[in-house]
Amino acid sequence: MAKKINELMKNLLLTRLFIRELKKERRKIFLTVAGIAWGTLTIILLLSFGQGLATQMLRGQKGLGNNIVILYGGQTSIEYRGLPQGRPVQFFEEDVELLENSIPEIDNIAGEYDAWGAVYKYGDKVVNERCRGVSSVGYEDMRSHFPQAGGRFINENDIKYRRRVVFIGWGLKKDLIGDEDAIGKMVFINNIPFTVIGVMQKKMQMGMYGGPDENVGVIPSSTYKGIFSRNRLSRIIYQVNDIDKSEFVNQQVQRVLARKKQFDPDDNNALHYWDVIKNTKMTRQAFTGITIFLGVIGAMTLIIASVGVANIMYVTVKKRTCEIGIKRAIGAKKATIKIQFIIEALLINLSGGFIGASIAYGIIKAVQSIPQEGADFGKNMAMQILANPEFSWTVAISTGTILGIVGLLSGYFPAKRAAAVDPITALHYE
Repeated sequence: MAKKINELMKNLLLTRLFIRELKKERRKIFLTVAGIAWGTLTIILLLSFGQGLATQMLRGQKGLGNNIVILYGGQTSIEYRGLPQGRPVQFFEEDVELLENSIPEIDNIAGEYDAWGAVYKYGDKVVNERCRGVSSVGYEDMRSHFPQAGGRFINENDIKYRRRVVFIGWGLKKDLIGDEDAIGKMVFINNIPFTVIGVMQKKMQMGMYGGPDENVGVIPSSTYKGIFSRNRLSRIIYQVNDIDKSEFVNQQVQRVLARKKQFDPDDNNALHYWDVIKNTKMTRQAFTGITIFLGVIGAMTLIIASVGVANIMYVTVKKRTCEIGIKRAIGAKKATIKIQFIIEALLINLSGGFIGASIAYGIIKAVQSIPQEGADFGKNMAMQILANPEFSWTVAISTGTILGIVGLLSGYFPAKRAAAVDPITALHYE
């Protein structure tokens, strides 16, 4: 019984000495904890904002289209079978049908007509904007033209029966109709009445041709040809069923149209491809590199702070050699000395990591809480991109694990040195 009481008193004494020594070193400990916290804060914020930026950029690219290629007609630059160079390559709706039937890897395809400066009128309000005619209902998914609640996109019957219906972007709706419910309203396009069947959902759009989709009205291609007396397509848009085959599909398109339009299949000026799939892959690769770069910067900051912990522990051992001797003299075991220094190092590292992670989490949540509902996607594009950092628990846990390992190592070696000090020599240390 007496032995157990003596052991308990000894442990209490050692604990009091441990706490007293931590208080004596509180200034150094505070500075080291602050350094660890700053390193943790830096790495989490860098990677969170980097990941958020990548996500928003990819989201913005999807605003242009989902796994699509936009095809434009060019001009031949090579003589072919007696035909001169310099011939324009033009598209018609039968070309869309030909490509759809010839290339099974094409999931959706649509021809697109484009008219600039169409006159939209509602009541006393008049707006000049673009008007597009589309030849397929698959256009909705390809170009991310999704309707707001209560509306719809153009369907097959609209195209078949040449209905005078229009699907409008939210910007055009705001300028033309204001805050009224647009569905079912009658608007005039070039003095011809059209019924509004849908309003586009707001979306972020990084890529565009001729301006953002928010300011465009879309009507059936059959109706478009009757109004604007035009049967030549402005472009063809197609969606592939496997993004890894986009290059192959483009080659097949070149081959099929070269045979139909009578130009050399190797003539790179005859057709022009805007391969959104390829651009998306390049963006992903670029942001992977950026994320790695930011991670390295943050990790270096963290390592420098952790090295500071190791240095402090070595200095602490030297300054407290006499105290270590006292502890050994009153019966403290080598393992007790080791555990003390290891615990000190772990507490410093993990405390700094927890504080840094908590501050980073608070900053990220504060930025995410910035209201964006109803924001103008065109005028506030920077806010849309930067105001969406993504807190990663994987990064936070990985950082905590690294700090734990560094803390263990930075405490173990000074602890091993401290435990090896001879008690008599330590008591006489100045």
